[in-house]
Amino acid sequence: MKPVFPSLALAAIATLAAADLPAPVTDADYLPIDRAEAELGQLLFYDPILSGNRTVSCATCHHPALATADGVALSLGDGGVGLGQSRRADPENLPEQRIPRNAPALFNLGAREFTVMFHDGRIEVDPAQPGGMRSPLGEDQTRGFASVLSLQTMFPVLSADEMAGHYGENEISKLVRAGRITGENGAWAAISHRVAALPDYVQRFQAVYPHVTAPEDIAFTDISNAIAAFIAFEWRSDQSPFDAALRGAGDLPEMAAAGRDLFYGKARCAECHSGKFQTDHGFHAMAAPQIGPGKAARFESHARDEGRMRVTGRAEDAFAFRTPSLRNVTETAPYGHAGAHATLAGFLRDHVEPGGNLDSFDAAQVRLPELPVEDFRILSDTAEIDAIKAAKGFAVDLTDTDLQQIEAFLAALTDPEALAGRLGVPDSVPSGLPVDRP
Repeated sequence: MKPVFPSLALAAIATLAAADLPAPVTDADYLPIDRAEAELGQLLFYDPILSGNRTVSCATCHHPALATADGVALSLGDGGVGLGQSRRADPENLPEQRIPRNAPALFNLGAREFTVMFHDGRIEVDPAQPGGMRSPLGEDQTRGFASVLSLQTMFPVLSADEMAGHYGENEISKLVRAGRITGENGAWAAISHRVAALPDYVQRFQAVYPHVTAPEDIAFTDISNAIAAFIAFEWRSDQSPFDAALRGAGDLPEMAAAGRDLFYGKARCAECHSGKFQTDHGFHAMAAPQIGPGKAARFESHARDEGRMRVTGRAEDAFAFRTPSLRNVTETAPYGHAGAHATLAGFLRDHVEPGGNLDSFDAAQVRLPELPVEDFRILSDTAEIDAIKAAKGFAVDLTDTDLQQIEAFLAALTDPEALAGRLGVPDSVPSGLPVDRP
């Protein structure tokens, strides 16, 4: 099929794309990794001992079999059984609510330019802060973490719906409920004590961290730093066909090449999905459908998710979410901050529309494990829909062929080596608890 470009000549687009293409990714773009530290982090990543009820691991919502995510719109953490689309609520420990945002993929988080984490950027590098990072928990809770990735990896253990468990269920959830996070008697210390009680972990920590000379020396930040090292090592992704083409080691197929030229040309994708990893690390309102519980304080009852605005307090940041990197994006469905779009083609089609097609969005496509909660409150509220649509910045006029070509280019960002991982899923973990497997 010959590419169709209704508004620009092929030669003009190719010239524009060539000028705007990113430089090839190199080793210098990544922070250095200690292999032994990453191997320790691998065990911790898959070990449910970090969760309050010892039933959930990091891998539950970020599994390599599901491209480092979990294949559903909104995850079930504590109280769920199974993996991916087979995950279901445990009737003996019914979850109170879904995790409010889609589980993001973990590719290239060890690259130096990834200095902002979470869909709303509530954790980010900030040299002006005493700990070098900004966190909603304050400056005292950022000290000792080796990177913003390390800080980010450990916030799920404090979330009742993710890993901590519901209030009163275990010692971790009780400490979180009481607001005791740091310090000798806080939730993070309680998790560290669990790990330090296992001789296998103690030996491994002593081999990696010189300051650990006794079990009680294992700090929560050591656990977090090891997990971050594993994520950075395991899912570095820079061996896609697009990477090969940038390095002069291959050419993209015709359809993907046409999509590349659109992506870096008239489609304006690269205005936000810029740089070596196809993200500006900024925040943009794109009228993505809002489903699930939303983000609200305990005293609030709405199901709205205003994104970046909840961090900055600025009205202009309403419904803006962090630009995701597009590496391996064809493998990480569903899409959007709430995972409402089941397919990439559907997301692209709605993405370029002025109002994101919110008025005609088909909720039947949403992949959600069954749970007796109200998931579509916002989509049935005209005022809420109008507010989301009003915040969107711009639309682009693209044909169906254009969208197919862009999707072909996005497929050229797939890296089989990164999808497979480097260390893989361990056969067992030191706690002896079950390891998540498909």
